[in-house]
Amino acid sequence: MRTAHDTVAETVRVEGARILATLIRTVGDVQTAQDAVQEAVIAALATWPVSGVPPQPRAWLTVTARRKAIDILRRERVRPGKEEEGTRMLDLARTDLPSDEVVHDDLLRLVFTCCHPALSPPTQVALALRTLCGLSPAQIAGVLLTTEAATEKRLTRARRKIAAARIPYRVPPPHELPDRLPAVCGVIHSLYTAGHAPVGGAAAYDVDACTEAVRLATLLHTLLPDQPAPAAVLALLLLTEARRPARLDAAGAVVTLDRQDRGRWDAALIARGITLLNASLLASSRRADAYQLQAAIAAEHARAASYDTTDWPEILRLYDLLMSVAPSPAAGLARAVAAAEAAGAGAGLTLLADLPPTPRWHAVRAELLARAGRHAEAVQALTASLVGPATDAERRHRAARLAELRALL
Repeated sequence: MRTAHDTVAETVRVEGARILATLIRTVGDVQTAQDAVQEAVIAALATWPVSGVPPQPRAWLTVTARRKAIDILRRERVRPGKEEEGTRMLDLARTDLPSDEVVHDDLLRLVFTCCHPALSPPTQVALALRTLCGLSPAQIAGVLLTTEAATEKRLTRARRKIAAARIPYRVPPPHELPDRLPAVCGVIHSLYTAGHAPVGGAAAYDVDACTEAVRLATLLHTLLPDQPAPAAVLALLLLTEARRPARLDAAGAVVTLDRQDRGRWDAALIARGITLLNASLLASSRRADAYQLQAAIAAEHARAASYDTTDWPEILRLYDLLMSVAPSPAAGLARAVAAAEAAGAGAGLTLLADLPPTPRWHAVRAELLARAGRHAEAVQALTASLVGPATDAERRHRAARLAELRALL
């Protein structure tokens, strides 16, 4: 049975970033807005189980957060700009909800604020994942491959720097966009990645995080329709999102690519993604960047009528290019899989040997060892893949596969 606490958690997960983004615009300070939203959530946890869930949970949290912000501002007795503060107080006292268009603009402002050049790239991503996605410091640490303590310090320093440097909460003017664009694209892609491949937890996907990333990518492309990078990021997200319905079965179990029902892939998203990719490549004179290469790989999968007809040599070529442009453990792992499909398990195992071990690295290695007939080693590798962060769906899939491999010994 769904409890009031469950509804609070769900409302914060779905609406939290929107409420925060608009509140930051009103109060002009990230930390104050975050504190106000947090106090509103605490009030909801105390009130809703007693008085019942309100008919409009988002409206309740929005209005309460505004009132909490007023309380916080009043506690700060000495503040410059009394006239400006009075205007803010009037805005905070409103009980209506902002329109969807205003909220979307506020979210885009928040992305650009997180991506100010005064902040380092890892800090930009960490701050965006915290404010836009609501990820915990532990989850952000998993995405950035660092520690929770280091992430906490990074977030604290970022908030102080934004306040001290008076970083404006706005979409920058046209002449500032080129310098800010790579970071904004990186943050939106990281937001989608965090939703599409969450670190730990029960859910295989955070659908709302994925949807929000697609929406922000769409807004960015609308803002800069002639720039290749936003089009490529949006293409990549759409081509990836198109395949999500087939990645889990009705029971929530993982369905591997070779067993997916391609009839469940979203043909409209695929067509739009390929169109955006082509436009992006033309705009960049076909000199592909990391997003274009990843989108091209996704497009190759989307074009294949079946797993057996997939052009693996072309996918391997694209991964080789990606590793030369933007090397990463994730790209290296996918490249090893493509090499195994194109040239046999031995080729994939050779590439894996140069990559750092992670739970997914062990899982991929287990599959390649099994293909090579080395079942005892495959069992050891898959057992190792169960140690460390993974979603419940991943753990169930690996445990079932482990039982299959043990039966072959």
